[in-house]
Amino acid sequence: MVTHNAFSVRIGPLTLANPVGLASGTVGYGAEYEGLIDMDRLGAIYTKAVTPEPRAGNAVPRIVETPSGILNSIGLANPGLSAFISGKLPELRKRKAAVIVNVAGGSEDDYLRVVESIEEAAGPWDEDPARRTGVDGYEVNVSCPNVAQGGLSFGTDPRQVERLTASLRQATKRALIVKLTPNVADIGEIARAAESGGADAVSAINTLVGMAIDVRRKTACLARGTGGLSGPAVRPVGVACVYRASRAVKIPVIGLGGITCSEDALQYLLAGARAIQIGTANFVDPRCAIETLEGIEAWMGRERVERVEDIGSLLRI
Repeated sequence: MVTHNAFSVRIGPLTLANPVGLASGTVGYGAEYEGLIDMDRLGAIYTKAVTPEPRAGNAVPRIVETPSGILNSIGLANPGLSAFISGKLPELRKRKAAVIVNVAGGSEDDYLRVVESIEEAAGPWDEDPARRTGVDGYEVNVSCPNVAQGGLSFGTDPRQVERLTASLRQATKRALIVKLTPNVADIGEIARAAESGGADAVSAINTLVGMAIDVRRKTACLARGTGGLSGPAVRPVGVACVYRASRAVKIPVIGLGGITCSEDALQYLLAGARAIQIGTANFVDPRCAIETLEGIEAWMGRERVERVEDIGSLLRI
């Protein structure tokens, strides 16, 4: 049996009870999955994105199924910062699993406003799980377009990533995770920029850009044309990105993209991830994360692996 301490994962100042988390955008703010899964058994919950102002999201249709995955163009729909603080934060304080708030925006000031406001509302962070404040860290979504720089994604420019990360680092002592886009030439370069800016970890990957066309109607299946591809179809890309990123930086890498079971998760852990997130699979089977957690623990017992952080050293190429 794997011991509790051996199953834990350190992310900067934060210790996750285990390596399995629920990915942003797939379980809302946690309450939406009450009665479907015991989220307190998991290492972390990554909330739906929070932006300074409420966002209704993109026009429908904004989700379409594709072979082995889905395309989405939700448009970061969320109730906004004020509603998050007044309506969501009190419920998040009750969680035993670590709560990582996903942050998004169209400018550096947007990101900073969200983090600074949540810091003020949540109060000083305490590592003791018994004194959790409802927010244990932030996951910075750098796939958003930077309006001030002509609409290019923050995450495609290492200088912007480093500058944004450094700015947010000054605003919080909580765990700071930068979520990387795979839509770049060298994900290792972007990971190093996040590390240089002071990130405690990076998560990889966000969705791939994709498109589906209805050949009968001769129109795009999504109202905005392109969207983000997720699900099993992207897993090989995600595993490769984690492999590259983990060898480019010293900080932990959190792997996600197409995980549906413990074997999928173990691919990421063997590639160099310290922890993982489950996203699209939650729509198919809400118990996927719990079953994945149990599967990782069973595998570690069979393979006589003492600590989660040792898994990455076992890969032979």
